[in-house]
Amino acid sequence: MKRLIQLGAFILAIAMSVPAFSMGLDEAKQKLESVKQQGLVGETPTGYLDVVRADGQAREVVEAINSARRDEYTRIAEKHNIPVTQVETVAGKKAIEKTPSGQFVLIEGQWVQK
Repeated sequence: MKRLIQLGAFILAIAMSVPAFSMGLDEAKQKLESVKQQGLVGETPTGYLDVVRADGQAREVVEAINSARRDEYTRIAEKHNIPVTQVETVAGKKAIEKTPSGQFVLIEGQWVQK
């Protein structure tokens, strides 16, 4: 019985700590421009962000933004009855084109500063 209580307490502690490690979409949106300007995050041809240099909360920002992008790409693909990969490719091209000078984009597998 003692082990069961300890296991329950451990699971409860883990469950309560998970939200502290994940970043919400609103917070990620607020931090996105900053991590891009710092050269921590860049745009890829697949329509998603990726980490250029792991530092601070770069990975969390990438995961939150990419999750929202994935949902939106799926919605668009279903609406137009096209493959998600087609939406991702178009979005990636547009994102790279819109990336301002000084920020990073992934070109042919290499990070390049525009």
